[in-house]
Amino acid sequence: MCGDATNWDEEAYRESILREREAQTLTVFRTAWAPSPDPIPDAIVVASSDGSIASYSISSCVSKLPVAFGYGMAQRVEPTGFVQAHDGPAYDVKFFGSGEDALLLSCGDDGRIRGWKWKEFMESETPVSLQGDHMKPVVDLMNPQHRGPWGALSPIPENNAIALDTQGASIFSAAGDSCAYCWDVETCKIKMVFKGHLDYLHCIVSRNSSNQVITGSEDGTARIWDCNSGKCIRVIDQGKDKKLKRLSTSVRCIALDSSESWLACSSGQSLLVWNLHASECVSRTSTAASMQDMIFDKNQVLAVGSEPFLNRFDLNGKILSRIPCAPQSAFSVSLHPSGVTAIGGYGGLVDVISQVRSHYCTFRCSRA
Repeated sequence: MCGDATNWDEEAYRESILREREAQTLTVFRTAWAPSPDPIPDAIVVASSDGSIASYSISSCVSKLPVAFGYGMAQRVEPTGFVQAHDGPAYDVKFFGSGEDALLLSCGDDGRIRGWKWKEFMESETPVSLQGDHMKPVVDLMNPQHRGPWGALSPIPENNAIALDTQGASIFSAAGDSCAYCWDVETCKIKMVFKGHLDYLHCIVSRNSSNQVITGSEDGTARIWDCNSGKCIRVIDQGKDKKLKRLSTSVRCIALDSSESWLACSSGQSLLVWNLHASECVSRTSTAASMQDMIFDKNQVLAVGSEPFLNRFDLNGKILSRIPCAPQSAFSVSLHPSGVTAIGGYGGLVDVISQVRSHYCTFRCSRA
């Protein structure tokens, strides 16, 4: 027996199909733990390929979701807060400051860096289903365009990553025009431009103890910059090292340890660890897949990439563990001070792993 098609809404049906496809292809590019006096991790913020910045409650996920792990078993979870931050993918998200005065900062494919007051973000009385453009950013920065022949302007270059110096009130961005920019948070103006890379930038970290920033680029080099002069003071170029030449490719991600003495960087299917004080590469390790994000956990390196595993290395490049994770390709790993780790990646998945390396919860991001 055929159904009644008199009230069929073709437009609504098409929109539902489109939303379903978008949800399946959603990618989490960055996760960040929210600042909190509570030692138990709860709020986590996610930057996604649809340009959104959303917060999720881990405790709520644990209480509501069944104990399940895997790409196909993760269930969708409604965010606790949501803003449509960028036109195009949102690539990075970080917190500037701590406590009630913290700013939630993001950058994306539209060349903007935007920031919202975290307290207002969390305490918004607007229902989540109506959130998106309900909050105006208190920080809104746009990359400059470059003038070419006959006055033609270049496209606005994207921002692929940001780094912070809270004491210097600065935001550093890795842009698609092969430059890194230093922005003043208070004046919202550019303080310094770091020029020297030959291709677009993937990543950036701030070495605040030395007043430096370190960038990684598609040109295969990592560069260390002096923030006072804007000059490059060291080029880490694998192509000039005969031992590393065969491994030379783009520098996709970099990480500094807490002492800011050790630098880890990924180049293709290899992980390299540098002693910055000695200006020496102390280890280089072939990896099963290309690494796409990494972070230090004391004297060890946590790394994720184009495979469903969280890898842990020591400074000598020895692999200590490989923990399966839900995203088939992971773009982000973030570490809470308590030792809880969050991995985000393809499919809009976030996998939270406990201190004892068991799966705490796995959920799929969604709009309200």
